[in-house]
Amino acid sequence: MTADRSLQDYFDGQAYTLICGADEAGRGPLCGPVVAAACILPSDVVIEGLNDSKKLTAKKRDKLFDEIKQRALTYCIAESSVEEIDRYNILEASLLAMRRAIDGLYPIPQAALIDGNVERDFPLPARAVIHGDALVPEIAAASILAKVSRDRGCLTLDAQYPQYGIAGHKGYGTKAHMNALREHGPAPIHRARFIRFLNPDDSRDTEARPEDIARAKKPTSWAFPLDCRGCTYEEVKDRLPAWILDFKHGER
Repeated sequence: MTADRSLQDYFDGQAYTLICGADEAGRGPLCGPVVAAACILPSDVVIEGLNDSKKLTAKKRDKLFDEIKQRALTYCIAESSVEEIDRYNILEASLLAMRRAIDGLYPIPQAALIDGNVERDFPLPARAVIHGDALVPEIAAASILAKVSRDRGCLTLDAQYPQYGIAGHKGYGTKAHMNALREHGPAPIHRARFIRFLNPDDSRDTEARPEDIARAKKPTSWAFPLDCRGCTYEEVKDRLPAWILDFKHGER
């Protein structure tokens, strides 16, 4: 990766020293949650091989996943559920998952670099970076954390619903997955908004209501428990909301 330092410098000029990267995985699949991660890397840490997770082999992603978790100052992996995807829409659910991941970082970041082209409704100064997972090490690290976490979650879904072959296609709309849906019908893990092809005559309104989207933007939808800040995941995992998958907190 050739890091674009101008993006970090944009915030450095405003005296921000703790800048996180954030990305999500799983916007396109027909089933399962959307997973997001946020990460702050120490300024003196260089992780060889960081890149857009989609450009790496699964073996390379797994290796980097472990290294990122070990060497990051702080990271958090969070998700938005299938129910939230159906209630809000996939964009709002993805933003919600990223807000949750960012809020789960400790030390608390002062600003965020977000992969993509949407930077609204974050609880801190944020800047969207198109192709950020190929330009910004922190975003690339978050991309890998999110992708590996979601792929591993798909193995769990496959064990629960083996008839859909999720371990192979990771929930995407492959021919095999769509044929399995037609044969077996949808399971609770399928996103109703994404499988309307099963009933093209369904005229129900699936647009999110404004009040639902407003609810997804409220801190009650994404606030990390304050009394868990500074703890380890093992210390508080039984007290965390279901949407926190993993985290590491650094020194105060």
